[in-house]
Amino acid sequence: MTVVRAVLVVVCAARHRRAARRSLATGRSRRRVDVPVRPEVTEPVSVIVPAYNEAAGIEAAVRSIATSSHPVEIIVVDDGSTDDTADIVEKLGLPGVMLIRKENGGKPSALNAGLAAAGHDLVVMVDGDTVFEPETVHALIQPFADPRVGAISGNTKVANRGRILGAWQHIEYVVGFNLDRRLFDIAECMPTVPGAIGAFRRDALFRVGGVSDDTLAEDTDLTMALCRDGWRVVYQDDARAWTEAPASLGALWKQRYRWCYGTLQAMWKHRGAVVQGGQAGKLGRRGLGYLLVLQVLLPLFAPVVDVFAIYGLVFLDPVRIAALWLVFLLVQFLMAAYAFRLDNESLRPLWTLPLQQFVYRQLMYLVVIQSVVAALAGVHLRWHRMERYGSLRVPPASQGQA
Repeated sequence: MTVVRAVLVVVCAARHRRAARRSLATGRSRRRVDVPVRPEVTEPVSVIVPAYNEAAGIEAAVRSIATSSHPVEIIVVDDGSTDDTADIVEKLGLPGVMLIRKENGGKPSALNAGLAAAGHDLVVMVDGDTVFEPETVHALIQPFADPRVGAISGNTKVANRGRILGAWQHIEYVVGFNLDRRLFDIAECMPTVPGAIGAFRRDALFRVGGVSDDTLAEDTDLTMALCRDGWRVVYQDDARAWTEAPASLGALWKQRYRWCYGTLQAMWKHRGAVVQGGQAGKLGRRGLGYLLVLQVLLPLFAPVVDVFAIYGLVFLDPVRIAALWLVFLLVQFLMAAYAFRLDNESLRPLWTLPLQQFVYRQLMYLVVIQSVVAALAGVHLRWHRMERYGSLRVPPASQGQA
């Protein structure tokens, strides 16, 4: 299964790259080779920043957006913070920044409040622990030249990657999330526009009722709703956002538990897409099928495979088992190296890949197992706020490498 996935994502990533190169060669931005050349998108954008107790990073986030090369209005929605988040934004005194103070109602409520105040037809949503490069907004919205596109996912990068846990998450973002998004773009079945960086047509958001609070993964729920409404959702790899990743195993577990549980909720909510046609059917049969097989079933059975591998290593043919594991690791390394090349990243963090397979991969499998068990048992999971570290800085210029 690992080899099949590797071949599939690499082939789709290569096709995605060729399409992007053709777009660049013509001086236009279009995501697919069958889309006619269209003019550059220059209209202004409303950037919504939902914030709850984001005092550690909100200044860097807002300043980075304010230095955008594209015309923007910035709407910071303080969702009842108990720290100085709102005061920090207010004291910045930056032009074009609107601050909305409201009672705590959750992230979907904050996003909807920002959406109601947005003055432009194109909307970008960004988390309060994330910073943009000057060209990010302009690069992100170019696929809107195609009127069929309703939402766009950007390229999320891990900022605090200096330690081993950050390096492992950096590898996961580049190899897992971003390769998968290239595949989803080609297959027209994007299940998630991440909360860290996403662009939307305001009318498309209104058509699906705004951001729902039915699940803990509001970004996945919203993306699936847009697909079911007939909109195309694409990936723009040159629109980069830098985010803080969890710096402890406990924080990482809470984050991924919420992500996985919320994704399961969204998959169940939108299961009807499997029998629909058009963009909805592509999401249902391709996107949901991919998530079910590779992000739910595979992690559930992977520990059993690992146990049999250990048994074979000890009691059967250790040479053959070790050779198979080395082949598996080689496939992982080659796929990772290709993904890093696509993102213009240094290969240096890949020295941690073997250890990641032993430790990090098992942890993620356990997260999926706990999430599935909790979902089947009807456990009600609450939102866990992530700890902020204040490690973000305003990027001085475009950063393709770090």
